[in-house]
Amino acid sequence: MASKSKADPNKKPKGRGFFGSIGKFFSDFVKRFADGSIGTKLSHFIFGAGNFYHKQYVKGALFLLLQIAILAFMILCPTINGTPYGYKALANLTLKNVTEGGQFDPVSGKFAEFSSNCQLMVLFGFVTIAVIIIYFIIWNKNIESSYKADMDRKVGKKPSTIGEDVKTLFDQKFHITMLTPTCIAALVFTVLPTVFMIALAFTSYNDPDMNAAGTKLFGWNGIENFKSVFTGEGSLGVEIKNRFLPVLGWTFIWAIFATLTCYFGGIILALLINKKGLKGKKIFRTIFILTIAVPQFISLLAVRNLLGEYGPINSLLQNLGWIKEPIGFLGQNPGDSEVLAKIMVIIVNMWVGIPYTMLMTSGILMNIPTDLYEAARVDGASTTKMFFKITLPYVVFITTPYLISSFVGNLNSFNTIFLLTGGSPTYPGYAAGGTDLLVTWLYKVTIEQGAYNTGAVIGIFTFLITATITLVTYRRSKAYNEEDTFQ
Repeated sequence: MASKSKADPNKKPKGRGFFGSIGKFFSDFVKRFADGSIGTKLSHFIFGAGNFYHKQYVKGALFLLLQIAILAFMILCPTINGTPYGYKALANLTLKNVTEGGQFDPVSGKFAEFSSNCQLMVLFGFVTIAVIIIYFIIWNKNIESSYKADMDRKVGKKPSTIGEDVKTLFDQKFHITMLTPTCIAALVFTVLPTVFMIALAFTSYNDPDMNAAGTKLFGWNGIENFKSVFTGEGSLGVEIKNRFLPVLGWTFIWAIFATLTCYFGGIILALLINKKGLKGKKIFRTIFILTIAVPQFISLLAVRNLLGEYGPINSLLQNLGWIKEPIGFLGQNPGDSEVLAKIMVIIVNMWVGIPYTMLMTSGILMNIPTDLYEAARVDGASTTKMFFKITLPYVVFITTPYLISSFVGNLNSFNTIFLLTGGSPTYPGYAAGGTDLLVTWLYKVTIEQGAYNTGAVIGIFTFLITATITLVTYRRSKAYNEEDTFQ
């Protein structure tokens, strides 16, 4: 009889899954309510009731104060610039009946005298939703705290005091203490702005469509903005339709070439500098590291001046008699070569990007086990074969996360394009220039043309592309699946 195969120790255990986690949460919730004490049952309605029941007065008071504060926030509806939070913000989130010049009051059913600001209505509405989510998180934690005290009493233990809980937060749960401020900051400065930006993509928020001065009135229009990218309808019409696919294609071409040239250029440069017998290694390293020490925007602006229409390079070529008219290296003027501008952008990016890869790869090369090379020499392997069979696989294995993040970063490389070419060469009537990426086009559409809804659509497409590429490539890489081994 064949023996059963043993489980692979390197195989990652399968998780419970999203729906499994939800099912477990509800089953635990029912169990706590059924098995909990009277205090735990009351905690479902009054925060801290279970803690008061178990004589944990400080905990109970904190939970109760949080409940009172959030309920007061929801009921009293504090306002900023005449726009309310709380349940009124949820009612205003529909953006109905605001185009008549006043803000709708769901209580009185009338319009206020001050000007409406739909932008604040949307923002405050989502802030209120975030507060409601926080309310339910605190609600669940308050029940968990009471149920834990129930279980402690059942086994003869005294429920923990607030002092013991604080001590635990700086000992066994120190990771929670350190991560909580980061999570809160991410919620306030990343999640909420992202949700707000996504929401604008489904509205008619566009400066040329705003009403009288002092008002910002718009409504929900569904997926019309997404359709306009492909149909040519909407705030920028055919200009968006005609330029979206070319800009998307160039964004991918730029990201691929900018990533691979800097990556393999850095590896080759590191191999040359670390070659045995080379004199002056420290000097070479210092020279290339200086390009990192100089701020990138200074390097880019300096190169822009050098390659400009009246810059030193064009002047030199004209004085030597090699050219009669200045060459539009960066496509500053209409009619300049778009292909040349794209090539120059990639070459300049190598100057500012290769030293980073060189510096990182140098450290990796020093840590490759020498036994691998010695064994290969004994077997008669050539230098080229050792590079492709040992050096390159080892470097790629270690740097795969960096390679992925570098590719995604180049998809959103705003500085390089904006500071070198500004998206030039430009085209009459088009919203995007010849070297514009999605991210620089997003800047032009929103800041320069005021089409915030269309800009939000472009931002969503950019996010979906970068997020998908990052997740798919990283999950399929050996650096993720075989992180503890290298063969």
